[in-house]
Amino acid sequence: MGCGIMLTYPQIGIVAGVQGVLVYALSSSLPILLFAFVGPLVRKRCPEGFVLTEWVFQRFGYIPGLYLGILTILTMFLYMASELTSIQYLVEYLTNANGLAVIIVECVVTTIYTTFGGFHTSFFTDNIQGVMMTLLLVIVSIAMGTQIHIDTSYIKESGLTGSTKLGWQLFYILPVAVASNDCFLSGFWLRTFASRNDKELVISTSIATFLIFIYLTLLGFTGIIADWAHVWPGPDDEDSSLAFFMLVERLPGWVCGFVLIFGVALSTAVLDSLQSAMVSSISNDIFRNKLGNLYVRALVVVVMIPAVFVATKAPNVLQIFLIADLISAAVMPSILLGLSSWFYYFTGFDIIVSGCGGVLTVFLFGLVYYDGNVSSAGGLLLLQDGIYNDDWSAFGAFVAAPVGALLGLIGSVILRAAAMWVYCKSAGAPFAVFNRPVPELTELADMNHGEGGLEGVESDTEAIFYEQQPASEVSSGKDIKVV
Repeated sequence: MGCGIMLTYPQIGIVAGVQGVLVYALSSSLPILLFAFVGPLVRKRCPEGFVLTEWVFQRFGYIPGLYLGILTILTMFLYMASELTSIQYLVEYLTNANGLAVIIVECVVTTIYTTFGGFHTSFFTDNIQGVMMTLLLVIVSIAMGTQIHIDTSYIKESGLTGSTKLGWQLFYILPVAVASNDCFLSGFWLRTFASRNDKELVISTSIATFLIFIYLTLLGFTGIIADWAHVWPGPDDEDSSLAFFMLVERLPGWVCGFVLIFGVALSTAVLDSLQSAMVSSISNDIFRNKLGNLYVRALVVVVMIPAVFVATKAPNVLQIFLIADLISAAVMPSILLGLSSWFYYFTGFDIIVSGCGGVLTVFLFGLVYYDGNVSSAGGLLLLQDGIYNDDWSAFGAFVAAPVGALLGLIGSVILRAAAMWVYCKSAGAPFAVFNRPVPELTELADMNHGEGGLEGVESDTEAIFYEQQPASEVSSGKDIKVV
């Protein structure tokens, strides 16, 4: 949790009230549990891996792995830019200083210690980050409770305690957006693979889910407090994303300084995690670990330059997150379905067609929704109007992305099977599109039931039965006789 949470969660408190805060906090915390259930499946199928893309390389091949790797790096780039944008807002609003200088110093410092310390350093700073986040919320909560006066007569009039159309829309938009996008963040996968065992993974994700929900709910309510205390929008009609900073500005000077220092520290802890994850992703996904670490880290330094540029030009932190969310909602469903043994016949071609189909469906939905306006349909792909608007455009986009992806997946499988059937008929070859592949030796050993031996396994073309042998001989690598 970086400095960006100080902008996005208070903003939803002002826009969607209590309902929006609780939905956003739950949508951001519960997906962490996804790694407790999906993580063991990926680790079992790819024990030598350390990020999701390594399993995709193994399961679907080089092109789909590269495809996911590029999208993963793009997502982390957008997260870097959003974090740098957030720290710029914090510094410039609380100090009136130029935030660009702070951004550059932060990038240089994190790059230096991450280069020397690697991901272990990122783990260490994350622990510090958790302590600092707790202190920040406790001290600011006490300061606000004693210094900020709420107009209780305005609470009902504000309408922030009731439900809204946007609040109900967010019940769908945010879980889909956050859950799918979390799967793109290599930092989460690095931690998943680094866990000692599955039990500790469940414990750690459960603790994280609880703490994140509490922290984000408290932050979200600062936006509601800013409205009830008539701090927002203020005389200058400030943007709702600045509500937390507007409250902090009215607190004693030492509290403002405390928030400033801790905000920079939180941003630094997130940025070094993204840098470490990007090093891993570039090395593994793009160069397949054939490029030296020094060169990979040099590439990350190069990437930081456009990240700083985008950060200084980005109009809204939330919009950057939403672009990454929409892409992941189109790409991730078919990849996660590939973990199931029921869909063994999925190929890399299907995965790529599915992702492209999801993005195309969003554009087609935009054409229909905006009466054929190509410009507005293209803008919907970038969610230029955000999700806090009084229409169904954003909701429709997040429905179209996964639905279009699944339709594209089904269409790809059907067309591929039809084309292969025509070819097999003309060539006199067996049609094997939906035949299960022969399991590897280690998988056969897992299929042994007690002392009874191995069950029959079908190949691509005919049934092969393995002579029953003790599991110890199979797992030790002794030859299996094929009858």
